[in-house]
Amino acid sequence: MLKLFTSGCVKLFDRYLPDPLVLVVIITLLVFVAGMVIETQTPVAMLDHWMGGFWSLHTFAMQMALILVTGFIVAKAPLFTRLVAVIANVAHTPGRAIVLVTLTSLIMTWINWGIGLVIGAILARELARRVPDVDYRLLIASAYSGFLIWHGGLSGAVPLTLATPGHFLEESIGLIPTSETLLSPFNLVLVAVLLVVLPVTNRLMMRGIDHPVTLQDHEPDVGTAAPVEHDHRSDRPAERLERSPWLARLVAVMGFAAISMYIIGGGGGLNLNVVIFVLLFVGIMLHGTLRNFLDCLADGIKGTSGVLIQFPFYAGIMGMMSASGLASRMAQMFVDISTAETLPVLSFLSAGIINIFIPSGGGQWAVQGPILMEAAQSLGADLPKVAMAFAWGDSWTNMIQPFWALPALAIAGLKARDIMGFCAIILLVSGVLIASVLLIA
Repeated sequence: MLKLFTSGCVKLFDRYLPDPLVLVVIITLLVFVAGMVIETQTPVAMLDHWMGGFWSLHTFAMQMALILVTGFIVAKAPLFTRLVAVIANVAHTPGRAIVLVTLTSLIMTWINWGIGLVIGAILARELARRVPDVDYRLLIASAYSGFLIWHGGLSGAVPLTLATPGHFLEESIGLIPTSETLLSPFNLVLVAVLLVVLPVTNRLMMRGIDHPVTLQDHEPDVGTAAPVEHDHRSDRPAERLERSPWLARLVAVMGFAAISMYIIGGGGGLNLNVVIFVLLFVGIMLHGTLRNFLDCLADGIKGTSGVLIQFPFYAGIMGMMSASGLASRMAQMFVDISTAETLPVLSFLSAGIINIFIPSGGGQWAVQGPILMEAAQSLGADLPKVAMAFAWGDSWTNMIQPFWALPALAIAGLKARDIMGFCAIILLVSGVLIASVLLIA
């Protein structure tokens, strides 16, 4: 049964799922029409909402492009390549490779979602070169599946926001410490269960693959291109500077010194900017010279096109959903049928559905958070649990939302349709699991 279901999902998504850019355009049009029909907004108003939100993720899009490129640069460094070779000796079978990539992605994402999103895909790609007969699509899907855990980890946006003085709901609900959200028993149990269930699920999906698609099948010329040759006999000062190891070391040391000062001075903890900063200067140091770094950069930057063009469209959708009242209406529909016992599960489901249209945890919480917290207070529900239920719902449908998969797909050189069949099964399994824990715990 699992074999038939896996095979069916993979074939279905491969045949009918369009490119993510086509998908985001379709969602844009649907939300535009829904705002007029359901919320009685005028076309002029909806266009204003769309354009008003279009650039709200501009900074974030640049951050994602940079983390993709800097992560690629580190992964292509000789030291990292040798490290992956050592790991490949442990995961020398397809099954072990799938389990190893899933666990690595889960653990790294729990520590920081930015690191996990990139490192998982990079490790999967490198293992695909060394482990024969492993299905490359499933390997990348397994790496992406680790992203499911991000809101329950140390960089979860919602629980960290609620614990930060001055957050926008502080006057109504006060501060909620991470001991009641991230470190609460039900959240830790859920994380522990996913650390077991996801690797097993991904491993079992191998049974639904009759003919594995390897990295060599997908991209026959990977690893065969000759390295760029430079004339090391040139005496031109500019080229000597480019090839100077001391210049690269100097700027790398300067970057490490800045990070050390940030840590010692308690600069605010690990965030996306810090991750990018560290990866950038680690990449410069590992490549030895700025010339080697630039050559690798030129290769890595090719994969950023999807991020740069699609994130503004999703920001526009977020603007229309928020300003028109569509997001609030959808959230209120679930609240109206809730009780104190069912509110966490219904918050999870509503967050998952709205996440399809607003795939930004912070942006979605700004719209849905006040409604859920007010409902939790009026029903006498557990506020921290309702907030974490929302957070898990926001993470849950990322498994079929290409927005967050774009960096991993760019690193892998795959299309969304290549992995979404596997991710749909992960969505079903994890949805039942998370909902069950929310009802029982």
